[in-house]
Amino acid sequence: MSALAAPLAAYRDGTTRQEVPMSAQPEEVFAPPAPAAAAHLIAQIRADRRADTWAPAFERDWAKALEDSRHTYSLTPLHDVVRAWQLRLSAAPAVDAYIDSGREESGFVDLNDVLGARP
Repeated sequence: MSALAAPLAAYRDGTTRQEVPMSAQPEEVFAPPAPAAAAHLIAQIRADRRADTWAPAFERDWAKALEDSRHTYSLTPLHDVVRAWQLRLSAAPAVDAYIDSGREESGFVDLNDVLGARP
């Protein structure tokens, strides 16, 4: 029997193909933001009390992402900027609550608060 006619048994059960396909894709795939997400986001930023500092920062990040996107032919930098600013806006109330709680200590956190009590 020639080598081409012989059955291929690559796996123990006699199959010639892998039963469970592998993927190079990450297990968690984030959906890209909607096309109008950036416009909606800048409107939210301009309505926030931090608009004086956040709007220019968002516009700077967006301009950099546009430039990167043009060079790489990828929308990933734009999606990353939108996702980062969405997270920043959603975390802002929790940060405000923490600062208003009186635990804000001018730029540092007590190590005991982070690690807990030591024996």
